[in-house]
Amino acid sequence: MSVQLELDPGYRDADAETHVCPLPPVSGAVTAVRRRVGAVLADWNVCPEIVEDSLLVVSELLTNALVHALPPAQLRLSWVRAGGAGTLRVEVTDAGPAPVVGQRSADVDPDEHGRGVQIVHALATRHGVRVHSGGITRWAELVVAAGGRGDRT
Repeated sequence: MSVQLELDPGYRDADAETHVCPLPPVSGAVTAVRRRVGAVLADWNVCPEIVEDSLLVVSELLTNALVHALPPAQLRLSWVRAGGAGTLRVEVTDAGPAPVVGQRSADVDPDEHGRGVQIVHALATRHGVRVHSGGITRWAELVVAAGGRGDRT
């Protein structure tokens, strides 16, 4: 399966609620940050229809940064409400790909690794990668339509 990623020139919305969180390169960091994100989304009154999908997208993007990239990594969440609809943007920025040391592709179990992009693609309305002087930002947007249902068109 080929996944097409949208390139993003950068995103900032002055009307967005934002939360920035560093990702420490330690065991258990994804779980801790995921709990923190759940609390932030609850504080922002993000509709429950996308909270679980959002937490899964956050987990996939953070895990990718920890496993495949160089530290430091940082999570940025942005929540924008407009006319009864809402968009949650998840961005994870890291210092770029980690060098591969002594790992052969045969050592990687396809049942255990490599599905993160497909999961993000399935759950997000839009997603992509932005390469910049500070590293690489992988981002995803989850949209809730005015009726309260996620819009994955």
